Amino acid sequence: VQLVESGGGLVQPGGSLRLSCAASGFTFGNYGINWYRQAPGKERELVATINRSGGSTNYADSAKGRFTISRDFAKNTVYLQMNSLKPEDTAVYYCKYAEYWGQGTQVTVSS
Repeated sequence: VQLVESGGGLVQPGGSLRLSCAASGFTFGNYGINWYRQAPGKERELVATINRSGGSTNYADSAKGRFTISRDFAKNTVYLQMNSLKPEDTAVYYCKYAEYWGQGTQVTVSS
């Protein structure tokens, strides 16, 4: 199993980023996938989840209305579209499938 995140970077407050999680080594459509984040000095927290069909999603309160999780079965990829970013969104973002984690991608929101 391999999960590879990408798309992080430095963005100004109010800006947008789209994170990608490319998955391989398992049957992509059989499982839900989650996005987590971990800010410096804080515990890792769940940001968004998507079920195996892509028909059901859930978000942390901090992400509702600003973030959208989706999955592309043709590309075996899960996305996290993040809009209206705030400095408090600064963190390393990870995707997770079952007990497997990606390496993370850094998101920094700063002017």
